Amino acid sequence: MAAAAECDVVMAATEPELLDDEEAKREAETFKEQGNAYYAKKDYNEAYNYYTKAIDMCPKNASYYGNRAATLMMLGRFREALGDAQQSVRLDDSFVRGHLREGKCHLSLGNAMAACRSFQRALELDHKNAQAQQEVVFCMDRALEFAPACHRFKILKAECLAMLGRYPEAQSVASDILRMDSTNADALYVRGLCLYYEDCIEKAVQFFVQALRMAPDHEKACIACRNAKALKAKKEDGNKAFKEGNYKLAYELYTEALGIDPNNIKTNAKLYCNRGTVNSKLRKLDDAIEDCTNAVKLDDTYIKAYLRRAQCYMDTEQYEEAVRDYEKVYQTEKTKEHKQLLKNAQLELKKSKRKDYYKILGVDKNASEDEIKKAYRKRALMHHPDRHSGASAEVQKEEEKKFKEVGEAFTILSDPKKKTRYDSGQDLDEEGMNMGDFDPNNIFKAFFGGPGGFSFEASGPGSFFFQFG
Repeated sequence: MAAAAECDVVMAATEPELLDDEEAKREAETFKEQGNAYYAKKDYNEAYNYYTKAIDMCPKNASYYGNRAATLMMLGRFREALGDAQQSVRLDDSFVRGHLREGKCHLSLGNAMAACRSFQRALELDHKNAQAQQEVVFCMDRALEFAPACHRFKILKAECLAMLGRYPEAQSVASDILRMDSTNADALYVRGLCLYYEDCIEKAVQFFVQALRMAPDHEKACIACRNAKALKAKKEDGNKAFKEGNYKLAYELYTEALGIDPNNIKTNAKLYCNRGTVNSKLRKLDDAIEDCTNAVKLDDTYIKAYLRRAQCYMDTEQYEEAVRDYEKVYQTEKTKEHKQLLKNAQLELKKSKRKDYYKILGVDKNASEDEIKKAYRKRALMHHPDRHSGASAEVQKEEEKKFKEVGEAFTILSDPKKKTRYDSGQDLDEEGMNMGDFDPNNIFKAFFGGPGGFSFEASGPGSFFFQFG
């Protein structure tokens, strides 16, 4: 009877799951969230209970097994944790945390080789995962306390250190192995990897080739060697095209090089900067700025990229951004040249905050005296208050303001001394050039020959012509 009752219960529990699978998933997620809350409070027994409830509701969910494995590890129940971790990666082989937990359990249970396999699988799945790499380094350090001569542990640690950008440490570990065994292909590969990521590509290739001599089927060394050779060739071809003035080809080659290995941060920073230089030559300044920005994101110590971007900012009159970049450069390298570049940018920034008299007259900064006079004549007549006497008060006020600015601009740019001071960024108020009490009508009368020299006459609604005496 008891068996029959148990059977009835099972059947009753199974039927609703088939009927309402989505509800079961929602309930399982609720149990998981409750488990997470208890785990955060370090109440691992309660966390275990809720993760178990989640698994009961959805037994095919890899993350639930992974979470319960982490809880069991905290409870010191490593053999049970290993079972859950293994089940999580059976359900989802791409579950990186599952492989990491499996590796930790193997290590805690004394199976170092199995631990290595789990960690390597985790890194194969996500070689950019810095947290995973740091965890592997930590675990290998613990393993090396018990097996200090194990080359396999050392290699796995060194490879993770290289991927984390800790090249001196990785080189040191690899060198220790090579002192004991100069033919160790893994150690040769790690040495090459460090050089490759430090943009010493030619030397890196030599180590990869050595590793492949020792172990012709070394897959990682083979891939790294191929990437290094391709990267070196594309970069050199791009440099050659640039020197020959073939900027379009150089752009294409640098772009192709950037697609070879996104993990090679230093080399890619240089490639972005090189492509930024190409874009600046092609006068694609916004693209050049974007490339230089990508370069400094990869390597925030890359002075050349800051200098290139700052110059592009100067060329696009983004002076505040240029000053910021030149300040960064000067703080890093206090040279006379960098100090002068910063001063120039600061001066242009100061000048940009004043009225742009060239823009007001609509002339170039290299405009001749005659061009300035013609521009003044055109703009003064265009904005003269008499011409807009029939307009609204708002329009009259705006045109009066523009008329005054045109007069100011002509006063400064038509006087060689004032123009020189203005162009050099000096304050115009220092030598009695204050424009506050300026009367634009005096300039206008002087320019057009005094009273009666001209008149505005209407020739129809909204139309005027000028009558000169």
